[in-house]
Amino acid sequence: MTVVDHPGGVRTRPAAPGDEGRCLELIESLIGSAATEQWPVVFASLLEERRGAIVVAERGDQIVGCATVSYNLAIRYSGEYCQLEELIVDGTARGLNLGRILVQRTIDDARARGCAEMGLYLVASTEGNRGFYEKLGFAVVGTEMRLSL
Repeated sequence: MTVVDHPGGVRTRPAAPGDEGRCLELIESLIGSAATEQWPVVFASLLEERRGAIVVAERGDQIVGCATVSYNLAIRYSGEYCQLEELIVDGTARGLNLGRILVQRTIDDARARGCAEMGLYLVASTEGNRGFYEKLGFAVVGTEMRLSL
């Protein structure tokens, strides 16, 4: 994956080890709680890009957003599919289309990786984002069920 320049002085790139603090800070702001001791371990795993990835958006020398994805295997896809896990844009950078830029970057990366499909989950707190994702080509498919382990 490479650095990509976008309008408004924004660029996206794969996260690097030195980005950990800022990325974890953004994720804390998304979920409203402090990082656990496992977050740095997961971050490091995402940098390896085997089971997932993390992409950052920068403006100048500041990280102003990030997106994480997971890569999963399914026989029905004859290989991998991609799942958007987290999308965070710093409040100071709203209005720069960073959400769209980050999601499109993850779509492009998944396509280049050979993924057959990309999905995401909307929960009650993100249901208002449905139209945003539909504009990017996502379609509603079924509902989700979960079991905490």
